[in-house]
Amino acid sequence: MQILQSAWDFFQGQILGMKWLNDLLGWGLSSMGLDLSNRWVASIQFFFYDVIKITVLLCFLIFIISYIQSYFPPERSKKILGRFHGIGANIMAALLGTVTPFCSCSSIPLFIGFTSSGLPLGVTFSFLISSPMVDLGSLVLLMSIFGTKVAVIYVLVGLLIAVVGGTIIEKLHMEKHVESFILTAGSVDIEAPDLTRRDRVVYAKEQTFETFKKVIPYILIGVGIGAAIHNWIPQEWVASVLGSDNPFGVILATLIGIPMYADIFGTIPIAEALLAKGAQLGAILAFMMAVTTLSLPSMIMLKKAIKPKLLALFIGICAVGIILVGYFFNFLQPFIV
Repeated sequence: MQILQSAWDFFQGQILGMKWLNDLLGWGLSSMGLDLSNRWVASIQFFFYDVIKITVLLCFLIFIISYIQSYFPPERSKKILGRFHGIGANIMAALLGTVTPFCSCSSIPLFIGFTSSGLPLGVTFSFLISSPMVDLGSLVLLMSIFGTKVAVIYVLVGLLIAVVGGTIIEKLHMEKHVESFILTAGSVDIEAPDLTRRDRVVYAKEQTFETFKKVIPYILIGVGIGAAIHNWIPQEWVASVLGSDNPFGVILATLIGIPMYADIFGTIPIAEALLAKGAQLGAILAFMMAVTTLSLPSMIMLKKAIKPKLLALFIGICAVGIILVGYFFNFLQPFIV
């Protein structure tokens, strides 16, 4: 058992966390005569370490997920979801969201397509919540920062929010609050062509390149913010705002996250720096969930598809769920970190 634990710690620290890369960069900077205790030098080390680490993991994960996603084009996904009913359909929609786009803005077109094809509204909302909030990429990246327990629980509670949120919307019969042009659009049933293994590899490469182009600005911004937090903002200040001394830290983190726009990859370096500065785990994860699920640009896009009452209900369900999850993680933090 000890051997397995040591092997897992090595995998998590050196493969996922790439601690060897941080040591290598530190050695390189020291060899250049730079003082690693200097804030500017430490910021440079943090920036290059996180950019390289996230880029490598990101490209690898996008390729794998895109290859899997090639088996689930929209028409096939619609048929799969159509076979399930009740809460089972919500669970399947939430699970399907884990292998689809990485941010809320790119999930909304699929949500509109599913809704216009006649799938139950609650089912499509379960997909819309889970797609940006939890995906296979977030599981691996969270493992590299927070460890396996935190990553697995994060994904499970994210799926729970998606299933519960979709179920609530379904029970309230909110169909009349969807814009009429979507409900009357219908869909054309076109069978997706069967792809060869080579076709799927080509598709995965293209998706990796296109997705990377979209997210790299947010990675650079996120890592820059993370470097500033890690090396320039006093730990006492972060702890006083998002630490255990502030019972409203989770709520504040959620409210701060909502106006921002990024995906899980852009928030990871910020979360890493906040944790090192003494922020509570629940506040950090609440911030990440709010940024990825309730960003202002995605809400503007969604407003074109649904009416204000349904939009407010969606935001309210997600915000309450995120806050509850934040306090749940604060409670668990002594046991899992």
